[in-house]
Amino acid sequence: MRLLLVEDDPLLGDGIKTALQREGYVVEWLDNGTDAMAALRFDDFSVVVLDLGLPDVDGMQVLRHLRRKSALPVLILTARDDVEDRIAGLDGGADDYVLKPFDLQELLARLRVVMRRAEGRASQVLEVGPLRIDEARHQVTWRGEAISLARREYALLLELARHPDKVMTRPRLESLLYGWDEEVASNAVEVHIHHLRKKLDKSLIATVRGIGYRLDPRIE
Repeated sequence: MRLLLVEDDPLLGDGIKTALQREGYVVEWLDNGTDAMAALRFDDFSVVVLDLGLPDVDGMQVLRHLRRKSALPVLILTARDDVEDRIAGLDGGADDYVLKPFDLQELLARLRVVMRRAEGRASQVLEVGPLRIDEARHQVTWRGEAISLARREYALLLELARHPDKVMTRPRLESLLYGWDEEVASNAVEVHIHHLRKKLDKSLIATVRGIGYRLDPRIE
């Protein structure tokens, strides 16, 4: 999952980025609202974690800019604890509002919740045929058997399982698996797909020639 973190505090931003990366997120971190609005115009993300007290453009302006064209999930992370500020953030289009200081596990849980809401799901367990993914525990089972996956294998499988039967292009998958500062081998996605087919089932992930890949929800 690719996440945009907008936070101007260098220590806090670095800590959040490191913690989220350990959880398997691809994190792009920006420290101002101007760059954040540009990134949201020209790049793809799964969710945004947004501070309000930014040095140039207020976070609420970034939120309004985004909501004019997108329903992308947004979690506000801020020290503004007045009830009026929380109401303004939620009414302005935020999906959740977390106050600083915060507990990392709560932040992770709230991120999972806003993503599930965006996908129309209620459970943290994602099931597609015999495939079962417990997002909170990062556990994958196939036909009842636990499967060990590398970090990017897990992230790729999760993205495909979130959109069963939808074709996802290779560039889209690359953007969800690798950050701006990471080099991507030309066959990186193909290698991950090969490993997943070997560990699960070769028929689970179908190749759509010239376009990309899709997870087949009809496999039994």
